[in-house]
Amino acid sequence: MATFVERLWAPPDESGLSRKDRQPGVYRAYVPDELGVALPRLGVDAEAAAADALALLARADERIGQHGQYLNHLLIRSESISSSWIEGNRVTPKKLAIAEVTRHGSRTALDVVANVRATEDAIARLADHHRPVSVADFEDLQHVIEPRLPRGLRQEQNWVGGHGWSPVRADFVPPPESEVRRLMEDLASFVTATDGNPVVRAAIAHAQFETIHPFEDGNGRTGRALIHTVLRRGDAVRNTLIPISVVFAGLPGDYINGLNDFRAVPSRVDDWVIAFSRATETAAQLAVTLAGAVVHLDKLSLEALLRYRAERGANPVRPRRDALSLRILESLSAHPVATVENVVERFTVSTAAAHRALTELSNAGILGRTKDQKGRLICWTADKYLALIALTERSSRVGGADTRELKPKRGPDMPPVEHVGKLGTLGRVNRSEPHVTEGERGDGDLRRI
Repeated sequence: MATFVERLWAPPDESGLSRKDRQPGVYRAYVPDELGVALPRLGVDAEAAAADALALLARADERIGQHGQYLNHLLIRSESISSSWIEGNRVTPKKLAIAEVTRHGSRTALDVVANVRATEDAIARLADHHRPVSVADFEDLQHVIEPRLPRGLRQEQNWVGGHGWSPVRADFVPPPESEVRRLMEDLASFVTATDGNPVVRAAIAHAQFETIHPFEDGNGRTGRALIHTVLRRGDAVRNTLIPISVVFAGLPGDYINGLNDFRAVPSRVDDWVIAFSRATETAAQLAVTLAGAVVHLDKLSLEALLRYRAERGANPVRPRRDALSLRILESLSAHPVATVENVVERFTVSTAAAHRALTELSNAGILGRTKDQKGRLICWTADKYLALIALTERSSRVGGADTRELKPKRGPDMPPVEHVGKLGTLGRVNRSEPHVTEGERGDGDLRRI
């Protein structure tokens, strides 16, 4: 049974600490039960909620289908931005994408880039359900997210929240460092197993990870990346990533309260599974809507390119299928920021060919040009694709609803109309079936970009 362990707080170094934080005292560290490999028995409501979420994931994954491979990176960006928002790191989709390509930017942007890579890495390496998961895998994942820290599990007590710098005043104190390896080995076995509903397994694995808080830093981002590994291992999704942190970031109070339910003594694991399942449903619907919006934007972008070529008398108006401008255009959802250098590398073309293609797409109004403070061109950006991420974020913060009626209090600002045209709301989400909105008027209209 989960227990609390009383420990004495005696700060080793008083410099820089407030008077209250310098005071020694007793705090209670929470030690959760080991999970084993089997899923716990849940109540009827929790089982039903998880079953509904799993069914909706399957329908969403099927509906996105072959587009999933092109949308994954866009969805991972959305997920990573939201995951980092939960941690208090603020970055816009555009700044993130530029930092990812140029490898320059604010520390926050570079941190989120690491989160993107970690999420991709977790899915790529750990999704194979024939491959056992180890503690070393968790350490590798966290080290990609926080490369500045020494690799490995924490060797001292940590804590979460509260006022000041003291576990005595913390909101939550995870288990002592001496318990971490044992609990993480147990969690690795639980994640390795694939029996039962993967939504339930993902919910519990994530909550247990956050409860153990096994690293000095990066626990939240690592734990949320872990969700996708579990869902993929359990075949809940095959084609795409479902951006669950987008929903969590919109309801941070519900997220924290859900984790507190899981940690209660006795644990209210049913409440947490229900909350997680509902967030999963909303995320699945957002993913489907975003997929439809990207397909629609692909069509409009191609039309813009053909219109530009026709106006300047190009022959043929429609480029050959293997033309570089078309190849770049088809990859904009995955690569919304481009430089001459990375186009040369991705498509094995000459510098001159890369520059001509990017210039053509820019002149057609599909790509914007981003310059530094000295007026030097840094990169080309597909601002309308990046704006779709911001709209996903905004929609998620009002429960997937139309942002015409409910304005989100937190999250990326609405994309500027003068930069991206009139983009549509990502639509009202209803729980019965994922769907694609064909341009309800909210922040704009998807049919008129």
